[in-house]
Amino acid sequence: MTEAGSTEAAQRVFRVPGLVAWPPKDSPKEEGRALRASVPRSAHGQLPAEDDRPDPVAAVEESSRGRIPELIPIRVGRMAASPFAFLRGSAGLMAHDLTRTPMTGIGAQICGDAHAANFGLYADARGGLVIDLNDFDETAHGPWEWDLKRLATSLVLAGREAGADEDTCRKAAQYAAGSYRRTMRLLAKLPVLDAWNAITDEELVSHTDAHDLLGTLERVSEKARANTSGRFAAKSTEPVEGGGRRFVDAPPVLRRVPDAEAAAVAGALEEYLTTLSEDRRPLLARYAVHDVAFRVVGTGSVGTRSYVVLLLDHRGEPLVLQVKEARASVLLPHLAAAGHPIPQVAHEGRRVVLGQKVMQVVSDILLGWTTVDGRPFQVRQFRNRKGSVDPAALAADQIDDYARMTGALLARAHAHSADPRLISGYCGKNEELDEAVASFAVAYADITEADHAELLKAVRQGRVEAELGV
Repeated sequence: MTEAGSTEAAQRVFRVPGLVAWPPKDSPKEEGRALRASVPRSAHGQLPAEDDRPDPVAAVEESSRGRIPELIPIRVGRMAASPFAFLRGSAGLMAHDLTRTPMTGIGAQICGDAHAANFGLYADARGGLVIDLNDFDETAHGPWEWDLKRLATSLVLAGREAGADEDTCRKAAQYAAGSYRRTMRLLAKLPVLDAWNAITDEELVSHTDAHDLLGTLERVSEKARANTSGRFAAKSTEPVEGGGRRFVDAPPVLRRVPDAEAAAVAGALEEYLTTLSEDRRPLLARYAVHDVAFRVVGTGSVGTRSYVVLLLDHRGEPLVLQVKEARASVLLPHLAAAGHPIPQVAHEGRRVVLGQKVMQVVSDILLGWTTVDGRPFQVRQFRNRKGSVDPAALAADQIDDYARMTGALLARAHAHSADPRLISGYCGKNEELDEAVASFAVAYADITEADHAELLKAVRQGRVEAELGV
């Protein structure tokens, strides 16, 4: 074979749908860099246009449609607790606003609600603790900038709630964006397989220079290790005559349900089992369902249908599953306006689970989905050694560490679905994007504070009902 023939043979590839051709025609890094001409990085400091913006109280009321009516006052009360809490419950309103801000057109699997309290610890398959994004109710394929700006804004609001000065709050937003940019640049340089699993938890503190946060992370980890199904069951269930256990009413957060409702939830686990990989099914086959209860969860999720299912093994040891209603992502009405196609979703629980698996390095081994009385649900372990840092309770010298850590985790999550070379090429080496995102975050935090004030006013005037402190 001639030298030319050898070269031709070496470059020959089989065309497989879903795989890129080799050699690539274009450089993703250069493609990303070229986007700066049409969307300058400094443009990300721009606020959304105010015309046709929904009334914030009306937006809260609209987001409550379809929820259980008697729980809506609890949801409103939790959102009224602080501007940061308001932001947590108003992902749809922010998505509306973000459609009116500059976007590069680069898509990724995004969290859709990447605020600073949606990162945390949980157990892997062997009980070890990992840290990552941990809430995916709103996940969709959309603009990567939306997650980054929501994270940055939440850090400003959390810092203000914690009593940090404005300079510290602004720097937290800037550090999050900077950590995102630098992490994406690192991932762009690594071999693909290495980048997919990069920045292990052991490396995270060093990578993000978050040493001041070590003590807090150790305390959260200690609590997380004790946050198990067994501990929850010990507090929330009681023995029943003849053996087994059942949940104990603790209104309004935990309540027993009628037998027919409990049977519907328990029966839906049969469909759930089919969504698990076959190697997981023998594990669950060694448990028996003993009881089902309704449990109120979260801030934005309050009012959706959420159950806990008590399973016991042959020794009476518990495993608690959460069966949580999966509503359509609040991002979906806004994706088309952002120039992103609206995906066809066959099952909302499946959307949540697959989005989570795409974004996390390690996911709950019992993640699945099912349908109860015609409504889609996601299923996961409850109290799977979960723990989280409260960003609104961090000291001023810790919030910058937390910002860098969460920025890095967000970049890692986005890089699983978007080419890090493309995003890194756009973000570049200097701090222009960081400063623009920080400017946006501070200004949007001011808007959120005004929205929160409007909600408080509506509560005082009786326009909306709120149950505070629940």
